[in-house]
Amino acid sequence: MPIILQATRASISDPSDLANLFVGSTGGALVPLSSLATIREEGVAAELERHAQRRAIQIDLALAENMAIDEAVGVIARVAEQALPENIGLVFLGEALAYEETAKEVTLTYVLAFVIVLLVLAAQFESVNSAVVVMLTVPFGIAAALFALFLTDTSINIYSQIGLVMLIGLLAKNAILLVEFADQLRDRGLQVREAVEQAAIIRLRPIAMTLISTILGGLPLILSSGAGAEARNAIGWVVFGGLGFAVLFTLFLTPVLYLALARFVKPRADESKQLEKELQGINTLEH
Repeated sequence: MPIILQATRASISDPSDLANLFVGSTGGALVPLSSLATIREEGVAAELERHAQRRAIQIDLALAENMAIDEAVGVIARVAEQALPENIGLVFLGEALAYEETAKEVTLTYVLAFVIVLLVLAAQFESVNSAVVVMLTVPFGIAAALFALFLTDTSINIYSQIGLVMLIGLLAKNAILLVEFADQLRDRGLQVREAVEQAAIIRLRPIAMTLISTILGGLPLILSSGAGAEARNAIGWVVFGGLGFAVLFTLFLTPVLYLALARFVKPRADESKQLEKELQGINTLEH
């Protein structure tokens, strides 16, 4: 337990004078403090701050001009893991904390956006299979956007993450043009392979037009300069690169996926005919 000593100002003129103080022993005799303890001078913090009910030392760092905050957070985390003892942890504050929280929220937003678009497509198509075919192209498009960011040396920041969420809807829109028309051809009696081949040929022009117009619409964001240009450039490269590389996925991968999965599902016209037969059978039994 801590021991507090008190003496008059005249008795202490130097820190070494503390060793000459006498304290009482259990037998009642006085013994010098130097025989019981050693005295050394150390520097301590003027105040001890706490974070999450634990003692904490706050360190402020300034980012270099050519370093993104995600890179800085990663470097600091690796250094702390190697240098800090096991009983000392690292907690980010300020912009670093906001970055970590935003990254988690955006990840959840990706999942929710993917699930919501899938459910809406399943309701519109009246088929989970067609919705799955459309959504399977989305991961490849997001990978293409990340590859574009890598080639242009653009960091994954909050603006590029917003662009990735927007890209999910843009990628789904292009695949919908092909899948919906293929479903209509199957309802007319065509086989799966013939339906998807004709859909790919007929829908090539509208898909190419929407892709080209959206890609060209992202060029002003890429070429912009001045205040806030980094934010616009990040969104522009996600849209331009993601959709640019996604042309291959939309035009080639979507028909392949449709051909592989649609064969296990009957056309919607067959289900309608089956329902009409059942209703006719019920009416016949009633009469």
